[in-house]
Amino acid sequence: MYRQYYNRRGGRPQTRGSYGSGRSFGGGRRIKTFDPSQIVNLPPRIDDTKEYIVTHQFSDFQISDAIKRNVSGKGYITPTPIQDQAIPWVLEGRDLIGMANTGTGKTAAFLIPLIEKVLKDRNQRVLIISPTRELAAQTKDELYSFTNGLQIYSALCIGGANMWRQKEDLRRGPNFVIGTPGRLTDHIRSHGLNLNYFESVVLDEADRMVDDGFLPQIKQIISLLPKNRQSLFFSATVNEKVKWILQSFVVNPVTVSVKSGDITANIKQEIVRVSGMGSKTEELVKLLHKNEFEKVLIFGRTKHGVQKLSDNLVERGFKVDSIHGNKNQSQRVRTLDKFKKDYIQILIATDVASRGLDIPNVSHVINFDLPESYENYIHRIGRTGRADKKGVALTFVG
Repeated sequence: MYRQYYNRRGGRPQTRGSYGSGRSFGGGRRIKTFDPSQIVNLPPRIDDTKEYIVTHQFSDFQISDAIKRNVSGKGYITPTPIQDQAIPWVLEGRDLIGMANTGTGKTAAFLIPLIEKVLKDRNQRVLIISPTRELAAQTKDELYSFTNGLQIYSALCIGGANMWRQKEDLRRGPNFVIGTPGRLTDHIRSHGLNLNYFESVVLDEADRMVDDGFLPQIKQIISLLPKNRQSLFFSATVNEKVKWILQSFVVNPVTVSVKSGDITANIKQEIVRVSGMGSKTEELVKLLHKNEFEKVLIFGRTKHGVQKLSDNLVERGFKVDSIHGNKNQSQRVRTLDKFKKDYIQILIATDVASRGLDIPNVSHVINFDLPESYENYIHRIGRTGRADKKGVALTFVG
């Protein structure tokens, strides 16, 4: 289908950190990159676990009719496996460890029962800690849809957004506070956020927070929480650092998990061989003119490179925008919203967008610049092929 592509089914590397030779992409510092045969089309993981059979409908859960109406209004009838397993335990007030990949519906798994908890006691306050600004904002949006007409209020505390406005939102005593570790720590230090009043706490994608260097902030936040609380912990993996957090965070927890399966099962992966930056851009343009490239997420390595490529494609008449660290939070939110609502066809991003975001109907993911790790590759291409739909992931290699 694609000119100059190379497609090879290789064996899984002995370690996820297996690298090929170092090379430079788009100028700047040299980085190590993978032998493409080690990251494209790895054999599916063999999983002998029996697939979980959902036993509930949302109407079966012990939640108020008002919440059920909002859930139904979003078109939700049958819960996902993580929702089916987690919601009853959270409603019982138990601490919970949820093992689930992104895209499995875990956000609703903790939001729905915690909203019910707040409806029963308006003095309840819930803290939700997310690894990225975008995931935190997405969680707030989902909370808003589930609480329509219920007069439940929230504050979003993330970097890149107005600190004073966040302080004003916190002064109103919202039932839900959703934020990233760094900005939450800022509000704690300025005495705008007192964690003594939060009896329900969620750590979402804890493995990502540890990987991104938030462990000191997480330790501080946990130390300031009341001992008598309900703690919900969600993570795709559990390494030694994450285990430390678990030991200090949950008490007598219930563990629920969903069959991970093969995250790439619905994704056709291919390599596009190119030579030189000019050829690379021209090859991308040829692909984007094809009809099947309906909604495309392109990943670049640097902020400057992403913006330069975006400007280039705009000049060529494509409906495109970009998100990266040089754009403020409101700009990034507006751009993501335009992409979700199909006002733009192409979104170009650094890895800030590679994990946790639920962007519907992405037809293609293109690695314009190679990812720096196997994990980043999986997170990137996982933006397509979601909700049992088919997707295509292309990786440019020079």
